[in-house]
Amino acid sequence: MKKYIPDMITSMNLLCGIIGVVFAFKGRPDLAFIFMLAASLADFLDGFAARALDAYSDLGKELDSLCDLVSFGVLPSVMLYNCSRTCMFGESWVCWVPLLIALASALRLAKFNVDERQSDGFLGLPTPGCALLVGSLCYFVARDPASFVATWCAGPVFIPVLSVCLCFLLVSEIPMFSFKFHKNDPQVLKNKRLAFAFIVLAALLVVLICRLDWSVAVLLILSVYIVKNIVYAIVRI
Repeated sequence: MKKYIPDMITSMNLLCGIIGVVFAFKGRPDLAFIFMLAASLADFLDGFAARALDAYSDLGKELDSLCDLVSFGVLPSVMLYNCSRTCMFGESWVCWVPLLIALASALRLAKFNVDERQSDGFLGLPTPGCALLVGSLCYFVARDPASFVATWCAGPVFIPVLSVCLCFLLVSEIPMFSFKFHKNDPQVLKNKRLAFAFIVLAALLVVLICRLDWSVAVLLILSVYIVKNIVYAIVRI
């Protein structure tokens, strides 16, 4: 029976993703983002349960990717699509560009399943990271439509460019460190994680001191994660 527990948790990931899509189409990015976070929690717990119970299976691996495609591919693309429509007060061809994120996420997940180089780290932006960045952005814009970020989203450039950049990062070969801890992790990797931990703490302090919405912390943390990994790739650290 224990071998089915991780799959049951993975199914909760899918359920939260579907509910999030429903709320996204209803114009409720706040609730959609909450269910995206719940899907992220389920995505973490299913892997934790699989390791703890030694219940790995090919079925679980494929199910996980299918669930991730909905929760971290379709959901963020729909949220960003609706955010673009809302901010621009109408339909435009640029509003459809974020839907490319779902396609890039599908390619990313398919590539991850067959790429043996990504057992300890990532090549390209992980789909949960992309989704949470998009979700936090849409949540913040909905909570503070008078912010400068909402002004950027109302233009014809910001969201399409962001969408294309995220698509590129999803399918790129840029190495990105993970938080899968192993006994023999190199010191360089440990230093990267430690530096990132300090940045996370700094972001939380900035949000608390400046009394910003909590979604800003998520947005800042993921933005820094992407930038740091790009810098590491450029300088070959």
